[in-house]
Amino acid sequence: MKKLVLNSVHEELGAKMVDFAGFSMPVQYEGVKIEHKNIRENVGVFDVSHMGEFIVQGEDAELFLQKTTSNDVTLLNDGQVQYSCIPNDRGGIIDDLLVYRFSSSKYLLVVNASNIEKDWSWLNAKNDTSAVLKNVSDDWNLFAVQGPNSSKVLTKITSMDLQSMKYYTFQVGTIADVSGALVSATGYTGAGGYEIYVKNSDALKVWDAIMKAGEDEGIKPTGLAARDTLRLEMGYALYGNDIDDSTSPIEAKLGWITKLNTEFPSVDIFRKQKEQGVERKLVAFELLERGIPRKDYDLVEEEGNVIGRVTSGTMSPTLDKAIGMGYVMKEYSKVDTEIYIEIRNKKVKAKVVKLPFVLSNV
Repeated sequence: MKKLVLNSVHEELGAKMVDFAGFSMPVQYEGVKIEHKNIRENVGVFDVSHMGEFIVQGEDAELFLQKTTSNDVTLLNDGQVQYSCIPNDRGGIIDDLLVYRFSSSKYLLVVNASNIEKDWSWLNAKNDTSAVLKNVSDDWNLFAVQGPNSSKVLTKITSMDLQSMKYYTFQVGTIADVSGALVSATGYTGAGGYEIYVKNSDALKVWDAIMKAGEDEGIKPTGLAARDTLRLEMGYALYGNDIDDSTSPIEAKLGWITKLNTEFPSVDIFRKQKEQGVERKLVAFELLERGIPRKDYDLVEEEGNVIGRVTSGTMSPTLDKAIGMGYVMKEYSKVDTEIYIEIRNKKVKAKVVKLPFVLSNV
C-alpha cells in the first residue's frame, strides 16, 4: 500500500486512515458531518495526492487526445480545463478525467488513482501518433481547497488573481513562495474552490502555509468520506460506482461530454444510443421513508420486481435525508416516478428527482 508524502502529517492530525485505490488515505478527521458542513459553509482542504497525472506533449498532442477522449479537445483554449472520459471499445468508460491545456502541444491529464495503470496502458496502446506521454503521478501532490472562503484563504499566500479565475480554468504561478505551482478553479464538491498541484518536495511547505493562512477562517483538513457525501449531493459520478467499463456515458447522462461529431473508440455505439435511446438510465432519487441506500442494493417497482440497482447512496448531511443514484429501466427514469430500494428485505419508498440535490456555489 502506497503512502502519501504527508502521511505522517495526517496521522498527527488524528486522521483515520484507510486503504483506498492502493493508497493509505485519510477518510476522516473530526467526523464526516463536521467536515462536510465546513466545506459547504466555510473552507476545508483535502489531500488527494493519490490522483494520477499524465503529460501529453508534441505536435500531435491535440490529435491524440481527440482520438482517445470523448469530449472535443479543440474547444479548449490555453489555460482551460475540460471534463471528459476515456471510452473503451465496447461502449463503456475506462475512466473519467480532467484535461488541462497549456498549449496545443502540451496537456495535463488528471485521472483516478484506481485507474492509473489501466489508463496508462490503454492510452499508450492507442497512441499511433507522434505524441509523447509521460506518467508523472509519483512526482506531484494535489491539495483541494474547497468552500466559499477558499479564495479568502489562498489569496494570503499567492499573488495570483484567484477571485477573477473562471470556473474550469487554471494558472501556473507562485504559492507559499513555491514557484511552478498549478492552481485550477476546479473541485469535486460543488462548494467552489481550487485544486493546487505542487512537486513532492514542496508539499509540506504548501500544506502548512494553507493551514496557517486558514486559521482565522477555521479551515479544517477533510477526508474522503466527506468528499464522497459532497460529490453525491451534486450528483457527480464516481468511477467504480456510477460509471465503469460497462456503463455508457449516454446511460450515465454524460452525453454533454460525449461529442458525437468527433472520432474516438465506441463513438458509433454512442451515436446509435443517442439516436435510438438506451434501455437504462442513471437517475437520482431521495428516500420517502427511513433507510439508507447502499451501493448494489436492488431498485424495485411496487410489485417487487427488480428494475435496477443503486450505485451510490448516503444520508445527506446538508438535507438530512437519504439520497442516492442508480441505474433503472428507462420507463422508471422520469422525475417524480416512485421506486423502491430493497433494504434488509424491506421495500423502502423513494422517488426520482432532479440533480443536483444541493445548489452549487460555482
